[in-house]
Amino acid sequence: MALVGIIANPASGKDIRRLTAYGSVFDNQEKVRIVRRVLLGLSAVGVDRILYMPDSYNIFHQAIDPLEISIQSSPTPFPIEGNQDDTIKAARFMEEQKADCIITLGGDGTNRVVVKGNSTVPILPISTGTNNVFPFMAEATLAGLAAGLVARGLVPMESSIFTSTKLEVIIDDKVMDLALVDAAVYDDIFTGSRAVWEIDKVSQIFLNRAEPDSIGLSSIGGFIQPISAASPRGLYVELGKNGFLINAPIAPGLIQPVPIRDHFIMETGIEIRVRRLPCVLALDGEREVVIQEGQNAAVRLSLEGPKVIDIKAAMAQAVKKGVFKAKKI
Repeated sequence: MALVGIIANPASGKDIRRLTAYGSVFDNQEKVRIVRRVLLGLSAVGVDRILYMPDSYNIFHQAIDPLEISIQSSPTPFPIEGNQDDTIKAARFMEEQKADCIITLGGDGTNRVVVKGNSTVPILPISTGTNNVFPFMAEATLAGLAAGLVARGLVPMESSIFTSTKLEVIIDDKVMDLALVDAAVYDDIFTGSRAVWEIDKVSQIFLNRAEPDSIGLSSIGGFIQPISAASPRGLYVELGKNGFLINAPIAPGLIQPVPIRDHFIMETGIEIRVRRLPCVLALDGEREVVIQEGQNAAVRLSLEGPKVIDIKAAMAQAVKKGVFKAKKI
């Protein structure tokens, strides 16, 4: 019996970048429709058990109620608090219950929190956030099919997933946090509204993926030296004068000149020091970690990131193995 976890973040796609930039709003009714199509895809390939994270909007219940499918579903067994701890606990519980994969609805920040709770179960991230570099902009039906194929073992795991790198935040010789796309040194002492949009306050950027077709701080690296999602390398970028300018889309609809002082390839295991103290570290586009004067802080690239289901690869493997071929008629 295949077990699939579903974590739909009701707060994703609604932060201040709808005011400071031109980000789209993913309302929760749209998330209901996405989960509904995911469920239909899962059911079509024979997934029969779902473990879901409950939320204040009841996304999962609204999604499954009108469907006539044979899937057993149960919530993660703890009260919701309406913060990121819900996601961490849900992901950890799904891992403990030996889920075959976890489908997430959210942006880079949501998936970062999922990975803080789960380090072994493959995830399939569907984009419903602001800076959607890590998750896929994918049709939910296909996402459900691909996740179900992997969960049921109908396609070879080694050909259907890849292992992403991650960025580790080290404070006073201890790993304190992580990022899945970018970590940025932000000239402030408060997390405030969390989102990053004032590029003149950013002095260092650490990237473990940087592609020209991405959005947010990752786009800066993508315009300098692209790094793919499956690459074992990263990119360090230092902002400032005496270099060159690039125009980068640092938020939806917000294209700004960015002064580049230096950049180089990040190799795994090498710690790069945070130079500005005090400061706030923004992780995957959100200000998260306050670094105090006198602390020693660094960022390093790790190969031990999340396992990610590749929708296109999984579907191609299914076709190759004849999974979708009907019996003779």
